[in-house]
Amino acid sequence: MSGQPTVKPDSAISDSTGVAGFLRSIISVGRELLSGRAAETTVSAAGLTEECHQLLHHRGEASGLALADEVNKTYLHLDDAQKLLFFQSLNQEFAVNPTQVIAAANHYSERPNHDTLIQITKAVEAPRVRLFRRMNMAPGGTSTLVKLRGDLLKVLPQHPELKAVDADLKHQFISWFNKGFLELRAIDWNSPALVLERIIEYESVHAINGWDDLRSRLRGDRLCYAFFHPALPNDPLVFVEIALTTGIPTAISPLLDLSRKTATDTEFDTVVFYSISNCHPGLAGVSFGNFLIKQVVEEISKRHAQAKTYVTLSPVPGFYRWLSESAAEHGVDAAEIQAMAESQGENAPSASRDVALKLCAHYLINEKSGHLAMDPVARFHLGNGARLAGIHWAADLSEKGLKQSAGIMVNYHYDIGAIERNHDAYFDRGEIAVTKGINRLLG
Repeated sequence: MSGQPTVKPDSAISDSTGVAGFLRSIISVGRELLSGRAAETTVSAAGLTEECHQLLHHRGEASGLALADEVNKTYLHLDDAQKLLFFQSLNQEFAVNPTQVIAAANHYSERPNHDTLIQITKAVEAPRVRLFRRMNMAPGGTSTLVKLRGDLLKVLPQHPELKAVDADLKHQFISWFNKGFLELRAIDWNSPALVLERIIEYESVHAINGWDDLRSRLRGDRLCYAFFHPALPNDPLVFVEIALTTGIPTAISPLLDLSRKTATDTEFDTVVFYSISNCHPGLAGVSFGNFLIKQVVEEISKRHAQAKTYVTLSPVPGFYRWLSESAAEHGVDAAEIQAMAESQGENAPSASRDVALKLCAHYLINEKSGHLAMDPVARFHLGNGARLAGIHWAADLSEKGLKQSAGIMVNYHYDIGAIERNHDAYFDRGEIAVTKGINRLLG
């Protein structure tokens, strides 16, 4: 394959050495201890549920690890229908026992002390939480549980009764994936091939079209940083792609151009975050991106002190849908705006462009989900303390850019001295920091 990197040994601990190898040797012993059990002939939710009950009540270390390993592997072999049945079992058979909670609360009411408080704590923790912790002990357990929650989130809209299962698992992830465990790594052409393959696979904003495209995004004036977790050593959790430019960009195509001239350190003054990709659906709601942006700013400022401006070039993924739903209210045709961007680009009539930009500014600033911005990308950057700095017509004419944003893209400015002030104003008072140019669009 043209431009493909040389495959190098992964930096992860191999299965035959270190902690992973030690756990595998214990599991091997545990399998021998469990060898007398009747083996399941088919993979099913019912069989997995029984394995989970055994795991919860098992006390042996080696056999317990072997059981956890079995549970993880069995889950990964279930089809979608069986997974749903298993989720329902987690909800029903591994839930909190209300009688035990009431009894513990009564004991505490009668004798409020440390011991009775601990009884309440134990009673309100669902058995499935202990099950998740035991599954996580086996090699690959964290990865399995992340996949499990990803599968659960797919069916949650149709099965809201499973929300308690999701809440318990998400709560565990918030602890397991807290900032103290995360490792920031620079991704370059010398990174392990497995990591590079996953960057291509996980890119969710601007698709990477093969190895040549990836090489272009990692050379010279292009950077990439990712967060990793010790349990997923070569599987990024979230990554950001960065362009080093002269001035603030107003369109994505020049940043992705494979034939571009590479800028030298003395030629650029701006750091552009043009793509942020969360890699695992199962980690939805576990925040990494805000830590990533701030830590990357700190890293780049050490290496490239001449770059004083930090901005994004971001999509507006909810704009076209909102525009379509509110077109009559605003007297516009969303499809017509989209088609005009695609066919005429910068040559579209200025009056029509101005209408679209004004509506986009209104959408970003005034349309809310609760007290925060409706648009998910705006909500993320404004919540991080960025300022809405620019809105650009015909900035992304890809199929995805037209479908989501009618071709419009946005700059969010990360002013290091104002980030915390903007963050507090946004969450405390709902105030959005904007430039004078944005205010003129709203006027």
